[in-house]
Amino acid sequence: MGLSKVSNIEALVKGIKEEMLPDIDPYSFVSASAYDTAWLAMVPADSDQTCPMFKECLEWVVNNQTKEGCWGECVDAIDTLSATLACVIAIHKWSIGANNIKRGLDFVQENAEKILRKTEDRFPRWFTIVFPGMIELARKVGIQLAFPSQLNAFLLDIFHKRQLLLDTEELIGNQCYPPLISYLEALPPSYDVSERDITMNLNGDGSLFQSPAATASAFMATGNEQSLSYLQTVVGRCANGVPPTFPMDEELIRLCLVNQLQRLGLADHFTHEIEEILFQIYRNYKTLEWLDKASNNIVNVGIQLHKDSLALRLLRMHGYSISPRHFCWFLNNQEVRAHIEENQEYFTISMLNVYRATDLMFPGENEVEEARSFSRKVLEKITLKDSSLASTGLNKMVEHELTFPWIARLDHLDHRAWIEDVNNTNVLWVGKTSFHRLSTLLNEKLLQLAVADYEFRQSIYRKELEEVIRWSKNKGMSDMGFGRDKTTYCYFAIASSIPLPYDSEVRMIITKSAVVITVADDFYDTEASFDELTTLTQAIARWDAEGLSGHSKTIFNALDDLVSEFVAKVRHQHGIDITYFLQQIWYETFNSWFVEAEAKWSMGGFVPSMEEYLGNGAVSIALHTIVLPASYLLNPSLADYKIKAGEYQTVTKLAMLIPRLLNDIQSYQKEEQEGKLNYVLLYLKENPGIDIQDSTAYVRDIIYKNWPEFLQHVLMDGLAEELPKSCKFLHLSCVKAFQMFFHSSNRYDSNTDMLLDIQKAIYIPLNIRSN
Repeated sequence: MGLSKVSNIEALVKGIKEEMLPDIDPYSFVSASAYDTAWLAMVPADSDQTCPMFKECLEWVVNNQTKEGCWGECVDAIDTLSATLACVIAIHKWSIGANNIKRGLDFVQENAEKILRKTEDRFPRWFTIVFPGMIELARKVGIQLAFPSQLNAFLLDIFHKRQLLLDTEELIGNQCYPPLISYLEALPPSYDVSERDITMNLNGDGSLFQSPAATASAFMATGNEQSLSYLQTVVGRCANGVPPTFPMDEELIRLCLVNQLQRLGLADHFTHEIEEILFQIYRNYKTLEWLDKASNNIVNVGIQLHKDSLALRLLRMHGYSISPRHFCWFLNNQEVRAHIEENQEYFTISMLNVYRATDLMFPGENEVEEARSFSRKVLEKITLKDSSLASTGLNKMVEHELTFPWIARLDHLDHRAWIEDVNNTNVLWVGKTSFHRLSTLLNEKLLQLAVADYEFRQSIYRKELEEVIRWSKNKGMSDMGFGRDKTTYCYFAIASSIPLPYDSEVRMIITKSAVVITVADDFYDTEASFDELTTLTQAIARWDAEGLSGHSKTIFNALDDLVSEFVAKVRHQHGIDITYFLQQIWYETFNSWFVEAEAKWSMGGFVPSMEEYLGNGAVSIALHTIVLPASYLLNPSLADYKIKAGEYQTVTKLAMLIPRLLNDIQSYQKEEQEGKLNYVLLYLKENPGIDIQDSTAYVRDIIYKNWPEFLQHVLMDGLAEELPKSCKFLHLSCVKAFQMFFHSSNRYDSNTDMLLDIQKAIYIPLNIRSN
């Protein structure tokens, strides 16, 4: 391995860990809001109206202007326009930073048209309130704004839409998004908000809907001591810029951080830190009495849903038993459901997280199934309508999630997509005037580590693929003259689906096993005579090549070499001999192919029952032949478990069943032409009144019903029998690889469908570029 690259990765990990210790303030993980910080910078000192009360906020504004001249996390996002104007107003108020003001105004005036036209007149509600408010305030304090004339129509439209909102909405409405009064700082002078309106709506902590900007405006209007105390608390807690909301849910921040680590492919580097965070969150979920979360402030429903769905997904993935009621509570509240459906864009991130949580549905969880159906319908409507998300990566993110389900995606490629989507991967949840985002410094370090890790893995994968291709050629597997040479496909699927250490031998062993299986299966299917198959199957039973020749001998020798390599590695690691187990499991697999071939050669004389077919077919798909032997090389391994060929636990049986049915759905046409049996065709034969669509739907339904049980056995401990967690996750990764191959077509047999994915996983460098 490249020791310098490993050292660089280890140094990056160490540096990040020093900032992620449990006693570090979670607020440091969230980016400061330039908009809110600017508003606190505008608050004058009580004793001297000529200087700011919060000098540190003014200093932050002056020191955090970007090289482009703006303020904000994303240069071409619409919230940057509002934030930049607010910062310019704050600096102008104290008659400092003439250069900062000029650069800020130049940015707004030169980029407003491009940014606004990118959104194509689909502006979110908050923008139609805040942006006109900042233009009016800038002009009121004497700042000259000169927008291009071609932008006048756009601006008139935005101001018109704001007026419609002001005319139709109440100051405190019964809506799920922030009410008008929470935008106090941006409301026009003509919109009369009395001091009583303000004080009557202050929270117990003195804030106006936990918005630092609105509370700063409220304090300047009323001089309320509680509001002042709130602002002082915010600045005291968040010295390096003010957050968009205060206080924030610290557990949600930590969950978002864990989610970010996992989606960037960095979880293995932070195992201890992730476990500490999730253990504490799990303990809190278990100890808190059941609350009617929907009865809380309706504005917070989106954030609560975001948190609860994220918690369920992350906790279940780490083996914690958590009830779905912790995030399905919204289903029983018609008011909440109506608010979500009426304000879909505001709930996009929440519904996306609800939908992703339902990927981990267990048997009998009808409420999770209902949550999946509800969230999917909402997300589908969002992608179809002309929304303000159309110009953002969020829309693409939603479309990708709906089109390519998690069960059929490979982790390595998911990590790549997340790394490359630099404008959206640090988005945590939606706020009043912008997204809450992961802090710039931490996100940059995580991205730097993710890029280094991904590209280092690519370099390893390239070398290993070259090695396994050489092995395949040397053993005669790639030049048989018949069947499929899928060495690259096999390696790609294994490397991309299974999170393993850099130097893992498991990838190579699994790939070689998959290559032998593909070649031998094709030999039994298409090439050999019945006598050749009989002789080869008997030779495997004896584990003796005597009497073999040609392709049969080549296959046996490759398999024998593979088994010998396997045995030596396990003996070296654990001091045990698994020769007999390997020979038996491979014989079981070869014999299942022989049974299928025998049925074909019998010219249809014997048609097994569906149960008989499936019993043999689950073996002939050979997933267990890959997973169980490879599990001896994992840590922890199967070394302390007595696994016998033919006697498998539920998680393994399900891992054998699901790929068989997936394969049969996509291959029934080919197998019908070849005179082979298939579960889809058998069901059609036993039910003359149905058509092929009904039959495939029936088989898909079997998969759909068995998947939750399979997931439960993988993720949860204490379900009668046990295998090491690493072994169960290997089951999951391999089944997901089969889902990827056969989810919507037979990609395994295609010579073109997989090429771009393979290139991205192994060869093409990452494309890190701001959109």
